[in-house]
Amino acid sequence: MGLLGLFIASSIPILKVLLITALGAYLALDQTNVLGDDARKHVNNVVFYVFNPALVAANLAKTITYESMVKLWFMPINILITFIIGSIFGWIVIKLTRPPPQLRGLILGCCAAGNLGNLPLIIIPTVCKEKGAPFGSPDVCYSYGMAYASLSMAIGAIYLWSYVYNLVRVYSSIGAKQSNINDNSIDKSSRETSASDLASFTEPLLPSKEFLISEDRSDRYALPCSRSDGKAEVAISVKIQKQMKILLGYINLKKLFAPSTNGAIVGFIIGLVPQIRQSMIGDGAPLRVIQDSAALLGDGAIPALTLIVGGNLLKGLRGPGIHKSLIVGIIIARYIALPICGTLIIKVALHFGLVHGDDPLYQFVLLLQYAVPPAMNIGTITQLFGAGESECSVIMLWTYALASVSLTLWSTYFMWLVA
Repeated sequence: MGLLGLFIASSIPILKVLLITALGAYLALDQTNVLGDDARKHVNNVVFYVFNPALVAANLAKTITYESMVKLWFMPINILITFIIGSIFGWIVIKLTRPPPQLRGLILGCCAAGNLGNLPLIIIPTVCKEKGAPFGSPDVCYSYGMAYASLSMAIGAIYLWSYVYNLVRVYSSIGAKQSNINDNSIDKSSRETSASDLASFTEPLLPSKEFLISEDRSDRYALPCSRSDGKAEVAISVKIQKQMKILLGYINLKKLFAPSTNGAIVGFIIGLVPQIRQSMIGDGAPLRVIQDSAALLGDGAIPALTLIVGGNLLKGLRGPGIHKSLIVGIIIARYIALPICGTLIIKVALHFGLVHGDDPLYQFVLLLQYAVPPAMNIGTITQLFGAGESECSVIMLWTYALASVSLTLWSTYFMWLVA
């Protein structure tokens, strides 16, 4: 298949996304007021708690087996690599642009966490249906492609809510503390000025050498916990327990086990346990109505998600101004640096046999994970902590607007690479 045919096959799903996104933005206008703030919030809850888990569970249960698990073991590692490399590029963007402290977690999150679920769930089925796609039969491509995208969504959700969630939380608290310090310093400036004037006319009551501790008497001032015999030292096991409690306190387990993650767990159980799989999967399964109902619910996830994305991006047009260097840095990191690194990583993985070379669709999904725009749930995280919520809308607007060009070009290259 020629390069032009690959370009057409990769551009069709992007155009579909743009059309539905534009419809969502139109429905979110004040004049239309169909997808207002409250409506998007309610629809988003339905998608988050019902549609997404059903979609993930239904697709994984249908395609996941012990044989496929052997082939898919590299995907969690690949997604973790995208987060690590993206964080490194985000740190470089922070060093070059020097944003406010409360925006650093947002920048790191936008560079690290990509849209690993929604967009692949939209792009892959459409690519499979195109005649020029190099992925074989459309039905087989759709079945396995949805399983790959569902697993990508579940793993991405785990990393997002365990890593990016805590990044934004930590940097938002740092920004709040610094703002409080600045406010207190302004209030105390006049008092410090008067105090400094009085201090210029006074002398210390005792010379500073009186406060020095001589070397021969220094042992009298040592704390009990620093004695050499170690009797008063805290046990190492107690210290480890305290550190583990602190670490667990940083991780929000409720967010970590999001509904999509729970749906992935259910899908794995159904797919890997032969007795459950035989009772639910297949035309002659006695409990196939459960699988069919979950698949029917899951079909509503993709259009609902795309409409919500369009409505949320409209907020970026109304958002405040943001330094252009931040947007340019994030765009370069996500759409240029990350895909280049991802191409090299997958090539190395193929060379060492970490990824099977007989499945071009699997390779395409692994490569696509490096080229997607930032995850939409980053906006939800910023809303939780009130750190850069309006700036996040502007970043999402520009990154998703340019994603139509970037994803088309990179998808064309990736299909040519794996064909």
